[in-house]
Amino acid sequence: MQKKLAAEFFGTFWLVFGGCGSAVLAAAFPQVGIGLTGVSIAFGLTVLTMAYAVGPISGGHFNPAVSVGLAVAGRFSWGELIPYVIAQVLGAAAASGTLYLIASGKADFSLAGGFASNGYAEHSPGKYSMNAALIAEVVLTAFFLMIILGATGKKAPAGFAPIAIGLGLTLIHLISIPVTNTSVNPARSTGPALFVGGWALQQLWLFWVAPIAGAIIGALIHNGLLSHED
Repeated sequence: MQKKLAAEFFGTFWLVFGGCGSAVLAAAFPQVGIGLTGVSIAFGLTVLTMAYAVGPISGGHFNPAVSVGLAVAGRFSWGELIPYVIAQVLGAAAASGTLYLIASGKADFSLAGGFASNGYAEHSPGKYSMNAALIAEVVLTAFFLMIILGATGKKAPAGFAPIAIGLGLTLIHLISIPVTNTSVNPARSTGPALFVGGWALQQLWLFWVAPIAGAIIGALIHNGLLSHED
């Protein structure tokens, strides 16, 4: 169990540090910023790389919503859920702290820029409403779980699941960065919000409720209609 929790801690650390780090440090860098596309690819690469690196140890969740969805689908023990979620949130917080230490070394750095936090209404990159953010996060997380469950099924091609999952997360970000800055992961949302405080913490509830609800829906759809385990 200790190794599993360590794998989830470092996997989630890498997801938040790599994904949010690309947004904070590189997205709008003068002249050569990587932009929305680059940030989307970065998030996908974090999951792809750590799924191969530590996935064999812990299953490579790196996301409380994924852990819940896998438990609902019968692929993960409910008894391990809380320790996994704690390790994931701690990994996200540690990554955000490390990113803050780096980003604050820039002369004009300010948390007013959002620090890659997720938000809706006036704090949505595209000023999308709370309802739009809620729908986007539920739908995208549901499809993310369907991708994960399908790609890791017994009849799926062996060894390719991290690629499908990483590309799936990339696509999710390409769709929804303008809407919420893309969460589909409560731990990823919690890390930056702890440093921004204020509005980011006030809106954090949506980025726990919507991804978890979406994960449950995705797991139920997979088990009811799409499972190829039989």
